Amino acid sequence: MPHYDLVIVGTGSGNSILDHRFADRKVAIVEKGVFGGTCLNVGCIPTKMFVHPADLAATPERAGELGVDLALRDVRWREIRDRVFGRIDSIADGGRRYRAEHEDNAHVTVYEGEARFTGRKELTVRLGDGSGEETLTAEEFVLAAGGRATVPDIPGLAEVGYHTSDTVMRIDELPRRAVILGSGFVSAEFAHVFASFGVEVTVVARSGALLRGEDDDVSRRFTDLAARRYDVRLDRRTVRARRTRGGIALDLEGPGGEETVEGDLLLVATGRRPNSDLLDVAATGIATLPSGHVVVDSRQRTGVDGVYALGDLSSPHELKHVANHETRVVQHNLLHPDDPIESDHRFVPHAVFTAPQIASVGITERDAAARGVRYVTATQEYGGIAYGWAMEDTTGFAKLLADPATGHLLGAHIIGPQAPTLLQPLIQAMSFGLDARSMARGQYWIHPAMPELVENALLALPLDG
Repeated sequence: MPHYDLVIVGTGSGNSILDHRFADRKVAIVEKGVFGGTCLNVGCIPTKMFVHPADLAATPERAGELGVDLALRDVRWREIRDRVFGRIDSIADGGRRYRAEHEDNAHVTVYEGEARFTGRKELTVRLGDGSGEETLTAEEFVLAAGGRATVPDIPGLAEVGYHTSDTVMRIDELPRRAVILGSGFVSAEFAHVFASFGVEVTVVARSGALLRGEDDDVSRRFTDLAARRYDVRLDRRTVRARRTRGGIALDLEGPGGEETVEGDLLLVATGRRPNSDLLDVAATGIATLPSGHVVVDSRQRTGVDGVYALGDLSSPHELKHVANHETRVVQHNLLHPDDPIESDHRFVPHAVFTAPQIASVGITERDAAARGVRYVTATQEYGGIAYGWAMEDTTGFAKLLADPATGHLLGAHIIGPQAPTLLQPLIQAMSFGLDARSMARGQYWIHPAMPELVENALLALPLDG
């Protein structure tokens, strides 16, 4: 039973912990799948590499409104796919070989296989090469094992053949028709990709709106715009899935009674869950939330001394930039146990790379009302700024919430072109305590440029005094 100074489970953000400062420690890395984690292999990076060509493919539809006649001649799906994974797969393989073979990692042992806790600070790995099991113990553990796609319990679903975000990007051919089950960011992004590439898309949602976690105004606007591009079925319960001569069918119940939607491909995009159950963290005394997320404190420590957790395994945000931040905290605390630092989750932004793009930070108006927070709000349409005129954008807007007494921003929500980029200065203002008046009037704003959307929204906030 080999004993280590440090065992890291998961090679997404957790793999970034090790640098030259750990060269004097005996370290093991455990990975059950592909090196690099969710973001690199099946998440944010490959999806955006599909979204960008999808944005290009969607350009002709809008260009005609501006007097430019364009035509989409072809979408070479396999070429797009192979460009994406030709880069990503080589990075993942290179990461594995670096940890397993490079002289810089002579102190590191790589275990490839499924791991589970079998005792307090005792981890058993079922080796992927079929050679058996190895049980490891360690002074310290870092759990960074991520999460996985969830699949609802729908009769017939297992038999019809479906995809999740883990598999759908590697298909050989574009379907003629795709049904997407789910209403969150995965659904929104893949609906945009497939529709832009000429696929007939049907989105099936249990709720009455898409992206319902966003501010209500953003969710309503996006739902309306999505319904203009796709067949959107809201307030539907999926009764069963079945194979037909024409493909895959979902039988639904909704406001109008029973109905059926059919496609050649079914994408199940109903959320993700942490891998704490696969690790059997309870066996080592670690607590989890009802959602399955590992409970950690502000220093990323679990309830078991010497065991840290980070990323999707412990963070309800389930965002790569959060995992990276937590990785830096854990790395520091491993190296400097007498001078620990804490994670800062006050202003965590997120973005949805669909059409139109969406980005958000802070509380929504719904949150503010529920918490009894005093706030004021202002909304600026893209169509009200000069660059918005250039784009003829009639649907996008920025919405800000602020404390009326101090002018400090409480939330910011943007739907429209380059929303994630436009949001960044607002994240900066919130993080460093810059009030709305100072931000709006204390600097130049380039005219005519899209950041004027933010400037005008700031100026429109009805602050006290």
